[in-house]
Amino acid sequence: MKISKTWKAVVGGVAAGAAAAATAVQDGTVTAAEGVTILLAVLGAYGVTWAVPNKQDPKHAASE
Repeated sequence: MKISKTWKAVVGGVAAGAAAAATAVQDGTVTAAEGVTILLAVLGAYGVTWAVPNKQDPKHAASE
């Protein structure tokens, strides 16, 4: 399966944001600090996931 670098980053950001949001709403409210934490989790996951290159298929890597 080939997935683009962009979609890999989007999925990683959504997953990190969802995990942070699920933790934040445990007490029934989301404070400003928790909102900032959710935002930073999403942005951090985007950046880290974007920076990690996709694994090359060995068949295609040899021909390049």
